[in-house]
Amino acid sequence: MKKIFALMLIVLCGLMIGCGGGKGTDGKFRIVTSFYPIYIDALNLAGGIDDVEVVNLTKPTVGCLHDYQLTTEDMKTLETADILIVNGFGMESFLDKVTAAQPSLKIIDLSKAEDISPIVENGVVNPHVWLSVTYDKRQVVELSNRLSELDKDHALNYRKNALSYVTRLDALREEMHNALDFLPNKDIVTFHEAFPYFAKEFDLNVIAVIEREPGIEPTPKELQETIEKLNAVETKVIFTEPQYSAKAAETLARETGAKIYVLDPIVSGEDDPDAYINAMTQNMKTLQTALK
Repeated sequence: MKKIFALMLIVLCGLMIGCGGGKGTDGKFRIVTSFYPIYIDALNLAGGIDDVEVVNLTKPTVGCLHDYQLTTEDMKTLETADILIVNGFGMESFLDKVTAAQPSLKIIDLSKAEDISPIVENGVVNPHVWLSVTYDKRQVVELSNRLSELDKDHALNYRKNALSYVTRLDALREEMHNALDFLPNKDIVTFHEAFPYFAKEFDLNVIAVIEREPGIEPTPKELQETIEKLNAVETKVIFTEPQYSAKAAETLARETGAKIYVLDPIVSGEDDPDAYINAMTQNMKTLQTALK
């Protein structure tokens, strides 16, 4: 009986390995992403692979992970993960807690992607690299390479999906440059520090930022400085973000006559592999309208 039981255990283990070695109760290889833009990249790379599951760690309403604290539910999600994918560049301030609780968890850090030059402001690295289409593409390539190393059973699928998605990102980047490179006006005021990489890629000039940290309203002095900067340019436009209150922007608009538009930093949205491309396309159209 002992020999039969041992044989059954060996067969069961073999079946689990054949299914990809996932920790989930359904036997799937489980990829967990830190937040929304990384989730969309991972959805594209895992598309059509039946025994690979992609789960986003944080809820869609969280947005940027500024000072985010892991919940008990988050820690339970990580317990069933085969891989955790993070943006890096200091975005995931909770990462030390993850590695302490799950020292054997494999982590893919997309800040390790080649040829990404981080923007440093006041000694702090700006982590919003995905808002450059070029840098998002490089993170996708890094993700494909690392997934292929860590999950060899699906390496070919990851690489094929990455090639398809990168081709679409290249087309998006070309379309956006054609639409934005020759706009007559380039000066913009943004809601918070999400858009420096976007501005650098498309040669926009961010003359002011309304809230340095989301949720912390500007001081009267900061508002006055922004008013003066808006009054000094010919085309006065302010860009809010759909995830945050537009109250301060409305005050600036009343004082300067500036028009308000919405730019999406793509930190929340639909559960759709096309979400990044759709949001960037809408951002392009918004800028065409605002800066023509």
